Amino acid sequence: MRKEPIVIACLFLTAIGFSQKPDTLIKKLDSLSKKTDSAGGQKNNINPSAYNENTKITFSSYFILLGSDLKQEITAPFHLKHKDWLYVGEFAVVEGGLFFADEPVQRYALGLRNRNAAVVNVSKYVTRFGGAYEAYVLASLGAYGFLFKNEKIKTTTLLATQAYITGGAMESLLKLISGRQRPSFYDPNSLEAEPKFRGPFNSGKDIYGNRINSSFPSGHTTVAFAAATVFAMEYKNHPLIPILSYSAATLIGLSRITENVHWITDVVAGAALGYLTGRQVVNNYHRYSKLKAPKQKKNTVSFNLQYNYHQLMPGLVYNF
Repeated sequence: MRKEPIVIACLFLTAIGFSQKPDTLIKKLDSLSKKTDSAGGQKNNINPSAYNENTKITFSSYFILLGSDLKQEITAPFHLKHKDWLYVGEFAVVEGGLFFADEPVQRYALGLRNRNAAVVNVSKYVTRFGGAYEAYVLASLGAYGFLFKNEKIKTTTLLATQAYITGGAMESLLKLISGRQRPSFYDPNSLEAEPKFRGPFNSGKDIYGNRINSSFPSGHTTVAFAAATVFAMEYKNHPLIPILSYSAATLIGLSRITENVHWITDVVAGAALGYLTGRQVVNNYHRYSKLKAPKQKKNTVSFNLQYNYHQLMPGLVYNF
């Protein structure tokens, strides 16, 4: 996945997002984000009635939320709690174990491609959905939401685009830092592909002297899982949607291996990054919607009159 356009776009969008100053929304979102772990534990209202004129995403709030998403993603390591570091350690152990499977899995995938032409054709088709085709799908869903005035689909699609951009920015940053050699490029001396990490800004060059784009983590997998997680969370009351969303993202990740452009650890890391990014974007929006929704005072008593059966009856309403 080419990172230059995404990095430039994100810098532009971040500048726009932080230049907006209505009701110091970013400061409020930052404050709320510290109270709730963005990767879990937050209860969100996903009823269709929660997506209305008060909570809809406007042009300005879209970029404010996007800027907040990027800020929270970049600063997340500085706000991790003890239990979060335990999860990071567990993932590191799993990912470290998978490093031993990088080369065997790559050789198996190449053998599968050589033996089966159908795998090649399907893989090329599926892998496009982690790039341009995914943008087309999101655009179609967004158009449906606008045409039929379905606020939930429209909002979910806008959140998915935010997750796509945020995930793309984060994986681009990690690629610059990791500088990992892709399996499609090999050492001209040994004629073998090696899953080497060359360090920041140095992912090696191919046999023609062209600079290689780092492979860690997988960009296609990251943005696929980021968007899939948004739909899975917003429509978790419809079990089929999370299943379809994550299945499609998984197939995209596997296609990056059969296309011989990523190691299995690249794909697993991309899936984890995309999942966490999707959750962060969704939770950030629901914190925003709570700020924008009409507030009703709690623990208050009000008096009202009702006319029923030709009688005027007094009543009390208590708001918990």
